[in-house]
Parts: sequence; C-alpha cells; structure tokens
Amino acid sequence: MNIFLLAVGTKMPDWVTQGYNEYAQRLPAKCALVLKEIPAEKRLKNSNINAITEKESEKIKAAIPNNCRLVVLDVKGKSWSTEQLATRMQDWMMGGQDVALVIGGPDGLSNDILSIAQEKWSLSALTFPHPLVRVILAEQIYRAYTVTENHPYHRAG
Repeated sequence: MNIFLLAVGTKMPDWVTQGYNEYAQRLPAKCALVLKEIPAEKRLKNSNINAITEKESEKIKAAIPNNCRLVVLDVKGKSWSTEQLATRMQDWMMGGQDVALVIGGPDGLSNDILSIAQEKWSLSALTFPHPLVRVILAEQIYRAYTVTENHPYHRAG
C-alpha cells in the first residue's frame, strides 16, 4: 500500500524536508509514504479565499492517484489515538487500496474536496503550521505502522 501525502505548499524549509524524510524513509515499501506537493495559489490582501481554495482543490483532485481512499485532514474531522490510527492503517492495508492523505492550504479545503473524502481526520484541536503538519503526520504514520508490527518504537503505557 502506498500512502500519498498530498500537501498544498512547496519550497519547505530544510528542517521540514529533513523531518518528513526521517520518518518517511523508515517505512517499508509495503507501506510507503509518498509526498506530492501541490503549488499554493497566491494570496493577496483582498484575495477571494473561496476562489483560492477552489483552485487548490482542483489541483488536489488532479493529483489524487486512481483507486485511492481519500482521507482529508480537517479540524472538524475525527480525532484518533495512535492505536486507532494503527487500526485504521490495518483496515486500509486490508482494503487493498492506496490512501491519499490531504493537507490543505492556509485557508483549508473547499467543500468540494471535503464532500468526496471517505474520511476526515483531525490531528488536534490545536492549529499547527502547515509545514509542521507534514512532519507530525509522517511521524504518526510511522508510529502507527510500528504498532501494527509490534515494534518497540511506540512505548505508550
């Protein structure tokens, strides 16, 4: 199974790339994490935010690989513990589809993308900078994978 991380934004700081790669590279080929960056639309002082999120959503839809389960990160989504994420990943793997995880731009995702998602996942009630979400997501995917493999990386009591 491939897990495609579709993230709005390009040209991340080195620490983001290094942090993301640290965890993505730990995953085996049977559960690969593949980053697809989506260029963000330019935002000006008087930009039409709805039009911007619609344009970004069109780019996201075009980047979703065929036959993927679509999971969007959304503040209104369901919050999962590490163990629940591990169970979701096992379900995804058993389902035989690749998964596309979507991180929207600074203004979130359009209703169009939200409406076609099979799942909505909230990392936290807190707001994180989008570059940091890439690193958190990669680490959590790796952590959940280690739970499925009874690896000692995750040592929750």
